[in-house]
Amino acid sequence: MADSLIPDGFRNGRVLDIGCGNYPYFLSTVKFVDKYGVDQHVNEGHKNIPDDISLQKFNIENSKTIPFKDGYFDVVTMLAVCEHINPILLPDRIREVYRILKPGGKCIITTPGAWTFFILNGMTNLRLISRIEIEEHKCLYSRFQISKMLDKCGFWQEKIKSGYFELFMNTWITAEK
Repeated sequence: MADSLIPDGFRNGRVLDIGCGNYPYFLSTVKFVDKYGVDQHVNEGHKNIPDDISLQKFNIENSKTIPFKDGYFDVVTMLAVCEHINPILLPDRIREVYRILKPGGKCIITTPGAWTFFILNGMTNLRLISRIEIEEHKCLYSRFQISKMLDKCGFWQEKIKSGYFELFMNTWITAEK
């Protein structure tokens, strides 16, 4: 879903995937000139990471600043990440995303729908998804809550768009600096 939200004109620049996991699946499939990923679990157990991806161990919840200079990225993604960050800290982390984006840059966020709590728990009981990951959820957000937060953190309200995918189970939000 995230790949389809990135306009072709951005693909000659840099993308950062925050929370890329121990293997950067999104970055390994997306077409970009420069690809970066940060996560607290990068390189744990994976040896075959593509050479065109630059990875850095980083825990977004424990650090106040994202380790890149101002205006460095054309696109920053946070795919299924917001729900893992303490809600009190999330606005500051979104301000950091704003800081490292170029003017006109795009932020793309995906998150489980706020109403999916019972479904996700049921899926863990059936062992369809990881119980550990679901237990790490600190808050589930509606697309309106994320959109409002993006607006308060400096993104243009007129350039914030949102919708649903996977039978309304997940939300996508895009915002432009």
